[in-house]
Amino acid sequence: MALPLDLYSIAQVRAQDAHAIETLGIPAYTLMKRAGEGALHVLRSRWPTALQIVVVAGGGNNGGDGYVLARFARAVGLGVSVLAVVPPGELHGEARQACDDYLAGGGELRAFAPELLRAGEVVVDALLGTGARAPQRPALREAIAAINACERPVLALDLPSGLDGDSGAVLGSAVRADCTISFVGLKVGLYVGQGPELAGRIVFDDLGLAPPPGLGRPVLQRLQEALIGQALPHRARDAHKGDFGHVLVIGGQPGMPGAVRLAGEAALRVGAGRVTVATAPENVVAVVAGRPELMVLGVSADGALRAAVAAADVVAIGPGLGQDRGSRALLDLALQSGKPLVIDADALNLLARDGLRPPAQAILTPHPGEAARLLGCGTAEIQRDRCAALRQLVQRCGGIVVLKGAGTLVGSEPEVPAICERGNSGMAGPGMGDVLTGAIAGILGQCRDPWLAARVGVLVHAMAGDELARTVGGRGMLAGEVAEELTRWVNLGS
Repeated sequence: MALPLDLYSIAQVRAQDAHAIETLGIPAYTLMKRAGEGALHVLRSRWPTALQIVVVAGGGNNGGDGYVLARFARAVGLGVSVLAVVPPGELHGEARQACDDYLAGGGELRAFAPELLRAGEVVVDALLGTGARAPQRPALREAIAAINACERPVLALDLPSGLDGDSGAVLGSAVRADCTISFVGLKVGLYVGQGPELAGRIVFDDLGLAPPPGLGRPVLQRLQEALIGQALPHRARDAHKGDFGHVLVIGGQPGMPGAVRLAGEAALRVGAGRVTVATAPENVVAVVAGRPELMVLGVSADGALRAAVAAADVVAIGPGLGQDRGSRALLDLALQSGKPLVIDADALNLLARDGLRPPAQAILTPHPGEAARLLGCGTAEIQRDRCAALRQLVQRCGGIVVLKGAGTLVGSEPEVPAICERGNSGMAGPGMGDVLTGAIAGILGQCRDPWLAARVGVLVHAMAGDELARTVGGRGMLAGEVAEELTRWVNLGS
């Protein structure tokens, strides 16, 4: 089943379960059997040569899903062993029924012991699912540690055990899976925090249920390639550069030409019609020499910049800007210009330091450190729950916020926030944020829709980085190389 775009909280998924059982009249055990059947299909598709599996079963419904999977696997001829972390006598409800049915069919059940995991070619994690809590009992910690050390591929049911389904935090310890099948609704925690690192490949089975009325909007939506065509449609044959926006990039204190040059080039690479870079006079030669297609203006005060701001369709400010008095004057000019804005780097630090609020519909692109300064907290707090941090940033700053990092988030009221699952660790290098700033500004100059431009800019930037990682490897990736790669991806929709 194709992955849905919408991501839900654990509470919302439980509400879907309750609606199916209480309103639609579908027995809970029927849903459990559907989950077991779906999990078996994934197991056989992903590991078609595996003949022996080991299921590690906990005490709740996740364990019940495991018992059902074990019974169905035996029925199709697989060798199955279930290792119980919770004794059958302590099971209740559907989990007890699933265990009884497995045993009644001749299934093998043994108390959990780490060495028994090696009997399987695939290990199934059916310990906790959405029932993860912290702190964990010693028996659960032991089982999780053993699964991670067993050197066997792992299929996790619903969530890797120990992963918080809302924040993606690890609750004490967590299973590292090769594949995770998520049931009913796709959980937010699989895509944020440690979720992508622990879940492996994510697959989905809705168990035949649709989101019920009144469920509320999703917590997040996954970015999709179709957005690129919406923002950057096919160009008419008689189009000219004046049709595609004039971007002004402001930044680059003396001796710091690199950031503005990267941002300016990125704006060109995504198709902006014209790009002017306003930077310290000492930087002009370096920027022009590196990218002659850019128009470069040397400025030492805001007065020299007013005409350029008036001529621009979009203003991007911040890369290499600095935080002195002159930098603040340039920021004030941009904030008062009435132009669509992309605000990054030192411009964000000035906003935080001086308590400034950007105009409505400005696009802010903080990394976790800049986000922490805007919210007056620590970086660790931002990273602990990035979804909550995004909500606070949107409330505090207004406009559109791009919270950069692994799993970049994009938020703006009243829109459903978006998450980019693309990108890689090779992009954790200098200048990558400057390229993103330029990409968003260049797309905004063409589509004139800040919410759309922010999401598409994030997506094509990540796709460019992923293509480089595939072709040359992630280690040692340069921001300028990502900028060059942008052109391929902005042309997907045209």
